[in-house]
Amino acid sequence: MLSETTGLGFAAVARVTDHAWTACAVLDRIGFGLRPGGQLDVKTTFCDSIRASRQPIVIDQASADPVYASHPTPRRYGFESYISVPIIRRDGSVFGTVCALDPKPARLRDSKALPTLTLFAQLIAAQLEAEEQLEASRAALLDAEAMDTLREQFIALLGHDLRNPIGAVSAGVGLLARRPADDRAAAILAEMQRSCRRMAKLVDDTLDLARGRLGGGIALQRRRVALEAPLREVAEALRGAHPGRLIETAIDLPAPVSCDPERIAQLAGNLLANALVHGAPDRPVRLTALGRDGGLTLAVANQGPRIPPAILARLFQPFRRDADGPRAGLGLGLGLYIAAEIARAHGGTLGVSSDAAATVFTLVLPPG
Repeated sequence: MLSETTGLGFAAVARVTDHAWTACAVLDRIGFGLRPGGQLDVKTTFCDSIRASRQPIVIDQASADPVYASHPTPRRYGFESYISVPIIRRDGSVFGTVCALDPKPARLRDSKALPTLTLFAQLIAAQLEAEEQLEASRAALLDAEAMDTLREQFIALLGHDLRNPIGAVSAGVGLLARRPADDRAAAILAEMQRSCRRMAKLVDDTLDLARGRLGGGIALQRRRVALEAPLREVAEALRGAHPGRLIETAIDLPAPVSCDPERIAQLAGNLLANALVHGAPDRPVRLTALGRDGGLTLAVANQGPRIPPAILARLFQPFRRDADGPRAGLGLGLGLYIAAEIARAHGGTLGVSSDAAATVFTLVLPPG
């Protein structure tokens, strides 16, 4: 179209950089000798100055032009008529030029050649960007597919390849613990059992993290259920794990709640464990649960130092651990993050407030 519009025998789209002029598309009806992929020394062309000025160049007859009659470029490449327009992207960068030339003179300045060529340059710039966006979308799709595969492999690794060996070791240690043993062997077996439970908890927490971050969120098995018994079991288990600590409960759940009871018990356990670790050791931790109209409000409160606002703002982020606290170097710092994810999966909220009197974590589940 460019050649027919201008009457020039050679037309090209060129990529122009600081160092090279490279032909991307070429129509050669005059035996100019350049093909797609062919390069010229950019300093010997007009395109270097066009790239710098972002302005077109139009020459009807180089040998008679007051500006270009003595210029070496027309003589070097043997043309009289020439037209070139920069291809400018939306971000302002110059891709290159659309240009045409011929050894014969042509009436270009007084024709529609320049507006037409300018439009072509704009269309080419738009097409380049469209192709780049399409390529970026394809790359993003491939990345997403790769992430899906990685997620599935990672969750399978946690759910099967790590859980099963830990379960086998734990079962074996349990069998050995039932046999008579001296005090030293009994102590070693007890420590091995604690280590197995700890490893299983770490795997479970990491699996929940993977489901929350890499998957579609924590899965629920929701049903209407009386929650009082599961919550009291959680409190009793933590009393046994923290002898000498006082855990108070106030549970008023007259009607079943629509939820996943195992996950709500896990949430309550995480909040209670956090309160026992970070609360004042000589003050009680209090668990309250109130049910009304099918909804649930559950709170865990402990007394102790006020949590600074800077820490409060990132309390539910994963892998959060206090560098100098009593849990330094222990766990993955996932307990509160998983609790928040369980609340979110239920369509509820988990909030926290902290002042000189108490730190309180509050779960609110809407009626379901």
